Amino acid sequence: MQKISTILPLQEAIFLKSAAKLSQCPRDVGSEIAFCGRSNAGKSSAINYLTDQQKLARTSKTPGRTQLINFFSVTDSIRLVDLPGYGYAKVPIKVKSEWHRNIDAYFQNRQSLKGLILVMDIRHPLKEFDLMMLEWSKTAKINMHIILTKADKFKRGTQQSTLFKVRKSVPEHVTVQTFSSTTKIGKQILVKQILSFIQDGVVKQ
Repeated sequence: MQKISTILPLQEAIFLKSAAKLSQCPRDVGSEIAFCGRSNAGKSSAINYLTDQQKLARTSKTPGRTQLINFFSVTDSIRLVDLPGYGYAKVPIKVKSEWHRNIDAYFQNRQSLKGLILVMDIRHPLKEFDLMMLEWSKTAKINMHIILTKADKFKRGTQQSTLFKVRKSVPEHVTVQTFSSTTKIGKQILVKQILSFIQDGVVKQ
């Protein structure tokens, strides 16, 4: 059997482009795994840890890019997508509404989207935005996996009890795990889930 690192060489991911709307996205072919979450949930740290690169996701932190959909190329046919973080205090309501329209258009129309990684701070799971994303994924029939980031902030017992509570609160088809880029928790589980989404999506085509 071919190694996951060969099929999915995440360490080779590079920034591809940013898009303000669906029409500016890369050509809609291949497979995309999108990351979404509140702006302070640890999304960038998760992407950097996943790809073994300290600064990859910081590309999207440069001025003007916080409102954009950011694409990272892993292979010619596989991309990671960093969606705009919700809850950024300095962003006007009108701009947030535009984000919502763009994200909705991406979810509803992007054929290459194979799975969604919802990033939640383990200390503050299932906030309003998270519930909205769960409903969005259900409506658009998108595979979803939740990572409870910053798991190192809790002792193992509290990690597991929070994980159990979240699992009980989400639909059965949504998978959940604990994750920490600081203490290196959960990377292999996430990689296998991403690969599963991609393979499942390819089979369905």
